[in-house]
Amino acid sequence: MKKLNAFLLLNFIILSISAQETTMTIDTETSSLNWIGKKITNSQHNGSLKFISGDLTMCTDKKTLKTHVCKGNFIVDMTTLLVEDLTGSSKQKLEGHLKSDDFFSVDKHKKAFLSINSSETIESGFSVKGSLTIKNITHPVEFELNRNAGGFTAYMIFDRSKYNVKYNSGSFFENLGDRLILDDIELSADLYFQ
Repeated sequence: MKKLNAFLLLNFIILSISAQETTMTIDTETSSLNWIGKKITNSQHNGSLKFISGDLTMCTDKKTLKTHVCKGNFIVDMTTLLVEDLTGSSKQKLEGHLKSDDFFSVDKHKKAFLSINSSETIESGFSVKGSLTIKNITHPVEFELNRNAGGFTAYMIFDRSKYNVKYNSGSFFENLGDRLILDDIELSADLYFQ
């Protein structure tokens, strides 16, 4: 009986010391996701995407009372890809091209996924590690998640060539000259939660 009581007491202590989790659900109406793609000539295009869903789990260590991001999952609707620096037929043409098999194959891959696995606290927020899945190809990513007035801001750069997005990429083709489109795509997000 004493061994059982000692075992139960030890379990209670371990559970009391372990991290307390709080999961927040993204507000898809107020949150935003923006992208920038650049050419070698310093010209660029920018636009937006919408979240389907997402959650972020914060853990508080009961011993130190420090809070950090312990996990998260976000789903992006690739069919909502918009170009925002063009209008009219130029806008429609580029949106169609970006959704085509030359770029993101949106008919075949309607969703992209971001998973957060861990974080470290930094001055402005958190340095986050996770994985990004585009076109059913997954690679690790690291980015900063910073606190703002009502939620978080995030900034990430991903290499499109790792996701088999080949069009005018120097990673796949030579002698492109000023037709070269840089592999790095910039993403910035404002994340608000319900």
